[in-house]
Amino acid sequence: MPDPVTPLGHETFDGFARIREIGPLGMITLRAAPDRPELAAALAAAGGLPVPGLRRIARAGDRAVAWMGPDEFLLILPHAQVPATLATLAAALGAVPHLAADVSDARAVFAIEGARADQVLAKLTPADLEALGPDEMRRTRLAQVACALWRQDDGFRLVAFRSVARYVMDLLIHAAQPGSELR
Repeated sequence: MPDPVTPLGHETFDGFARIREIGPLGMITLRAAPDRPELAAALAAAGGLPVPGLRRIARAGDRAVAWMGPDEFLLILPHAQVPATLATLAAALGAVPHLAADVSDARAVFAIEGARADQVLAKLTPADLEALGPDEMRRTRLAQVACALWRQDDGFRLVAFRSVARYVMDLLIHAAQPGSELR
C-alpha cells in the first residue's frame, strides 16, 4: 500500500478552538441491507463493530463505523488495515448483495477541538449541535459542501471530500479566529 499523504499536510490552526487536519485514516464505504445477519457478522469480523443505529457512530478501539444512510455505512480504521478489512468483509458477506469500497483517498478529516469547538461549527452548519449526542453523527453541510460530523474527545470530527479540503480548512480557520466567539 502506498504511503498515504493528507491533502493539507496535517495543517493546524490555533484560534479560540484548535483546527487540525488529521489522518491519513482508512475509510471504507459499505452498502448492504442493515437487517441481514451477515452484515452484523461482517462488521464484528472487521474489528468488533456492531451495526450502528440510525445516525449513530460506534467505536471499538481504533475503529469506528458510522450510519450514513438506510443501507450505507462508513468504516473508519487505520489506513494500513484497509486491504485486509476489505478482504474480511468480502469473505464474511460472501454472496450477500453488498458493495465495499476504499474511499480513504477521497476524504479529508478534520478535528475541531476545545471548549468552544461547537461555536466554530455553529457558524457554518445548520445542524443542531446541542442536540448531537456523544455517539451520534450527522450528515449535513458546512457552508456550501457536504460533510459528516460527530462529537469526539473534547470537540468534533468532520469528514469532507478531499477535493474541497482547502476550502473546508479555510472556513474552519475563519470561523475560529480569536475575537469572533459567539458568546
